Amino acid sequence: MKKKNLVKVLAALLGVLMIVSMFSGCGKSGSDANQKIIYNLGAEPDTIDPAFNEAVDGGNVINAVFEGLTRLDENSKVKPGVAESWDVSDDQLVYTFHLRKDAKWSDGQPVTAKDFEYAWKRVLNPETAAPYVSQLLYIKNAQAYFEGKANVEDLGIEVVDDYTLKVTLEAPTPYFLELCAFATLMPVRKDIVEANKDTWATKPETYIGNGPFVLKTWSHNDAMEFEKNKNYWDEKNVKLTSMTWVMVVEASSALVSYEKGEIDFFEAPPASDMERLKNSGDLQTFPYLGTYYIMFNTKKAPFDNPKVRRALALAFSRQPIIDAALKGGQKPATAFVPYGIYDADGTTEFRVKGGDFYPAEGNVEEAKKLLAEAGYPDGKGFPEVTYLYNTSEAHKKVAEAIQDMWKKNLGINVKLANQEWKVFQNTRKAGDYQIARGGWIGDYMDPMTFIDLFLSKSDLNDPKYNNPVYDDYVAKAKKEANKETRMQYLHEAEKTLMTDMPIAPIYFYTNNVCIKPYVKGVIKTPMGNVYFDRVYIDESLKK
Repeated sequence: MKKKNLVKVLAALLGVLMIVSMFSGCGKSGSDANQKIIYNLGAEPDTIDPAFNEAVDGGNVINAVFEGLTRLDENSKVKPGVAESWDVSDDQLVYTFHLRKDAKWSDGQPVTAKDFEYAWKRVLNPETAAPYVSQLLYIKNAQAYFEGKANVEDLGIEVVDDYTLKVTLEAPTPYFLELCAFATLMPVRKDIVEANKDTWATKPETYIGNGPFVLKTWSHNDAMEFEKNKNYWDEKNVKLTSMTWVMVVEASSALVSYEKGEIDFFEAPPASDMERLKNSGDLQTFPYLGTYYIMFNTKKAPFDNPKVRRALALAFSRQPIIDAALKGGQKPATAFVPYGIYDADGTTEFRVKGGDFYPAEGNVEEAKKLLAEAGYPDGKGFPEVTYLYNTSEAHKKVAEAIQDMWKKNLGINVKLANQEWKVFQNTRKAGDYQIARGGWIGDYMDPMTFIDLFLSKSDLNDPKYNNPVYDDYVAKAKKEANKETRMQYLHEAEKTLMTDMPIAPIYFYTNNVCIKPYVKGVIKTPMGNVYFDRVYIDESLKK
C-alpha cells in the first residue's frame, strides 16, 4: 500500500503484528470520560472508500470504521471478524464463511453475506476502475470478468444464505484469509452507496460502517472525529469513547504539538530530532514491511531506455541518504522486496535468498558507462528532467541528496518539484511526470504483495512498466501450488524487474513513532496499520 510519510523496515521479526509492549501496563484505564486520544493522521486521505483507497492513511480510517470477514491479532495471526468461523476444502479452493448474527452496521442494520458480495463485485466491476482490484483476482473467474470475458454470475462468490458466504478461488492462495482483513475487501452497504454515488464516503452521515468506531465529524484537511460504535458486536471490549485524528502534514509541526500535549501519538518525527527523542524515551522504532524508491516514467524519453534508468539507479549511494536525511534506522535497499518475508522453507528470508542486485554504495563507473551507451557521455545532451515528490521535509531532503549525486557523478541536471498528497497521487497515476518518489508497504506477508505491483495491467503500476516476461512469471506464481516452484517464479520476476529498473529502490522502511506513555494497547502491524480497538488511556500515568 502506498505510503506518504518517510520511515520504516529493519530486518527483525516482521512476521508479527507488534503490540507495543512498552504501552501495555498494569494501570487502570480510568473513567469513560477520559478515554479519548488525539492521533496525527498527516495529510488528508485521497479517499476512504474501500473500493478506491490505495494508501496507508486511508486504510487506517477504513480499519477504524469497518471490519472484514477476518481480523489480525497481536501475533499476526488471522482471527474471526464478521465471520465467526470458516471451512476450507481439502484442495484449498473453496472457503465457506459463517457470519456472526450479532454483527451490525452502525445504524443498527444486520451485516449479511450480501453486503460482502456487493462490495466485492463492486471492486471487480471494470466500470468501477478500483485500483486494488488485484486483491480480488484470486477469486474464480474474477480475471475473466474484469476483462469482459465472463459474466458477473460466473464469479466464485456465492451467498448461500444471509449468514453464509462461499468463495471459490482460481488456485490455492496461502494468504487469502489475510486478504479478507484488508481494507479493499471490507463490506459496504448497497443502499448507501447507490443512493449517494461518489459522495457516500465523503460525509460522516453517509459513511456507515460495521467496525469499532463511527466517523462523527470531518473538517476536511483539518481533523476527523470518531466515537465508539455502540452497535459493534465486540463493543464491550472497545475502551476508547472517542478519537480525534488531526491532519498535521509537516513532521516538525506535529512534534511541536506532541511536546505541547496537543497530540498523543504521531508517526515519522523529523530526522533532526530522532536522537533526542530516542534518548528521552519518546521514540519507538518498529518493523515495517516497505520499500522507498524512485520511479521512472518508462513511457517518456529518456526513461524509455533501460540503460538510462539503470545508470541513474547506480549513480548514488544509499547509506549517506539515510544518515543525512532520515536517521531512523532504515536499511539501504539493494532490491525491491524487503526483509521480513520468508521463502518457501519458512526459515530463510526471501530477501536473503534473493540477494542483492546492485551495491548499496552504487557503481558510478558502471553508471557512466551505461549513460554513455545510451547516448549521453558525461551527461552531455541529457535533457533537463524533473523529480516530483509529495510535500514533506523528509522527501525533500532525500530528493536533494539524490539530485546532488546525479549532478556530481553523471553531470546531469535534475529539477525538483513538489505537490500536495492528493494532487501528487493523481499526477503519478496519470503518468504526468518524469521521475517521482514512490513507496510501497506490503499488504500481507508474502512477496506477491510487492511483485504483482508492476504487472503491465495493474492500476498501481505508476511507472507504466510493461514486460511480458515479468507478467508471465507473476501469472505462473499465482497459479503454482508447489511452494518452492512458486517462490522461484517470484525470484525470477524480481530479477527481471531489477534488470529493467522501472524503479530504483533506495531504502527499506522502519516505523518510527512518538506516543505518550499513558496510551496503552496500541497495535501496529508490519504493514503500517494502526488498530485502535484495544487502545485505552491509563490515567495513573498522565501528568
